Amino acid sequence: MDPGSARLAVASLGITAMVLASCRQAPQPPSETEQVDTQAESLSGAPEPLAELRRGMNVLYYDPGWGERGPIPLGDTVTAAWRFQQSHFEAIRGGGFDFVRVNLRAFPHMAVDYDYYTMDAEYGINPAFLELVDWVVNSATEAGLSVILDGHDYEVCGESAALCRQRLLFFWGRIASRYQDAPPSVLFELLNEPLGELDVDTWNALFPEILAVVRETNPTRRVIIGSVRWSDFSTIPTLELPEGDPNIIATFHYYHPTRFTAQGNPRVSRRTGVTWGSDADRAQIASDFDTVAEWSRLTGRQVLLGEFGVASRVPMDLRVDWTAAVAREAERRGFAWAYWAFHGSRPAWDADRDGWVEEIHGALIPRTP
Repeated sequence: MDPGSARLAVASLGITAMVLASCRQAPQPPSETEQVDTQAESLSGAPEPLAELRRGMNVLYYDPGWGERGPIPLGDTVTAAWRFQQSHFEAIRGGGFDFVRVNLRAFPHMAVDYDYYTMDAEYGINPAFLELVDWVVNSATEAGLSVILDGHDYEVCGESAALCRQRLLFFWGRIASRYQDAPPSVLFELLNEPLGELDVDTWNALFPEILAVVRETNPTRRVIIGSVRWSDFSTIPTLELPEGDPNIIATFHYYHPTRFTAQGNPRVSRRTGVTWGSDADRAQIASDFDTVAEWSRLTGRQVLLGEFGVASRVPMDLRVDWTAAVAREAERRGFAWAYWAFHGSRPAWDADRDGWVEEIHGALIPRTP
């Protein structure tokens, strides 16, 4: 898509979204059930919860439609190679969710040329990749969902802070320009889970550079920034967010205890059969979330729990108990949350049956008869 066509598509997106926003209501569950109303606890001095970002779903990280050597062109419709279809945005909205966090691994779709004399890198993004992002943003918005565009090339960034800086500055310059006319329901997340070479000092020095590029074309768009060490809750107080920019949302991820949530994963813990659910286990979640809530109260920053989930190899009853406990504790503190993930190793959606994993869906969106 050429830049002119992209602008027309985004302008059309903005009109569509404004119409939707004028009549947007809280997500409604299926008519035969009723969603339990869970109100955030009142915390003195805490920022107001995010009205249109309450319950979300991480999408598209595992989808084969992105292609191993570049995204598969859309043509007139999404090809059969895509597991995630346009109807799934509607299913997410109808299932009681109000936003999607779109996990974009852009670096594999960026061409790099080096000037022989200066060795300065010049990057280009595959137009097919950008067209797919356009499709995602338009489809989600038309379904009544807010959209977080999440830069998800965290592994490359963890290996080389210098390379990460070069690529993120270019990527966000291009994305920010492309979506500068998009509605406020489109948010940017600069980088998923800073780690490795992106330690506290390095990340606190780098993200303001990226944010400045975004602010050149999007001065008031909401931007999401996470802390180091996989955006662990314990490191969120290390974030040095600019006081003069109120349109920043802080994010953290939660997979504690990993010996339970990631059991059997050789990269984390080969041990299996780990259980969860004691009073002490539940109290630990509350304590961990209190740490984030207190930081939020002191700084006035809104908070997004951007990822949480349990590996599918864990027995379903334990997965349900942990998932429900984390979601409810987040809601009690006014945190928006996004479950990991729609498809993949912790699925909320059964790809073979093309329907919700009912137990997980029920844990996320509690219902009464």
